[in-house]
Amino acid sequence: MKTIDEIERVHGDLTALRRDIHAHPELAFQETRTSTLVAERLRGWGLEVHTGLGKTGVVGVLRAGSGKKTIGLRADMDALPMPEHNRFAHKSTISGRMHGCGHDGHTTMLLGAAQYLSTHRDFDGTVVFIFQPAEEGGNAGARAMMQDGLFDRFPCDAVFGIHNMPGMPVNQFGFRAGPTMASSNRWDIVIKGVGGHAAQPHASVDPIIVAADMVHALQTVISRSKNPLDQAVLSITQIHAGDAYNVIPGEAVLRGTVRTYTVEALDKIEADMRRIVTTLPQVYGGTGELDFVRAYPPLVNWENETAFAAQVAEDAFGAKNVLRDMPPFMGAEDFSFFLEAIPGTYLFLGNGDGGHRLESYHGMGPCQLHNPNYDFNDALLPVGATYWVKLVQAFLSKA
Repeated sequence: MKTIDEIERVHGDLTALRRDIHAHPELAFQETRTSTLVAERLRGWGLEVHTGLGKTGVVGVLRAGSGKKTIGLRADMDALPMPEHNRFAHKSTISGRMHGCGHDGHTTMLLGAAQYLSTHRDFDGTVVFIFQPAEEGGNAGARAMMQDGLFDRFPCDAVFGIHNMPGMPVNQFGFRAGPTMASSNRWDIVIKGVGGHAAQPHASVDPIIVAADMVHALQTVISRSKNPLDQAVLSITQIHAGDAYNVIPGEAVLRGTVRTYTVEALDKIEADMRRIVTTLPQVYGGTGELDFVRAYPPLVNWENETAFAAQVAEDAFGAKNVLRDMPPFMGAEDFSFFLEAIPGTYLFLGNGDGGHRLESYHGMGPCQLHNPNYDFNDALLPVGATYWVKLVQAFLSKA
């Protein structure tokens, strides 16, 4: 795995920067310290800097030569509202907040590439460095940046993003054309009955009984209504009703999520849910209402851009380090909004099995995304930065 020597020489600086960001996590649309740090670094390297897109987003623009093509590179900056169990020196300094998904590493890798390219400018065209807020929790910082004119003000011919992937071998790149990550959707169902004394159920309409049947009926949407060739998940994650032992409540609430790889499957699932929620409670004399919120659309990578990005990885790091047909998974990403607007691809970089955290109190414990024992693998920093540079050089070739 050969990285650019000049980037390797600043590996220590990149590691210190990543760990500083890790120690000071900021939640969605609150990334003021991080965005200030990013903007100051970019300005120091001579980039044109724009702030305030999507509230706390930062865009750096770097031009070289007379080429008309423009490439967009994106890193997310926000942390998660969760505790950290690691005890290394760079653990979170803010209780209840943690960089549990590696956005600190994504930001640092892109800064490493910006530093190198600002010095060498060995390309012909324009690079737009997109530091995005609020990817986590359905906050859709990507959409917020677009609503603030991201691609109107900075038109890109293609856009690319990287996410680290625990469990994949360190430094392995993963690519997939077509549907790659699922849509993310959340829903609330309110079942209204008639409350009363628990000793006189005949005088009530028990919403808990309706909710129990509703749980089973909703699962048939996946098992009996949806095309079995369309992968999808419908999970009921919350049920709330009542607060006394001897009172039948007047209302029950169910909440959950739906994940799909296609909009067509999502349309069918939502329609079936509305039918069940509307009609099933009527059997018992109650009513039902569904609030269905579509948060992130499916992430669908463009075929040509995916093939191009994979070839760049092979040329730079060798075919043995590139997986061209990575399996899809049901996680969601708001980079999908970018890919609905312009061509591009979202790729993955192996974070390993957690062995890089031997200094952690929990040693070789779990190192999955959104886990309190997670930490980004700093060995990836020069690899990711080198890849970004190679991608820019290939996309904006002087030839």
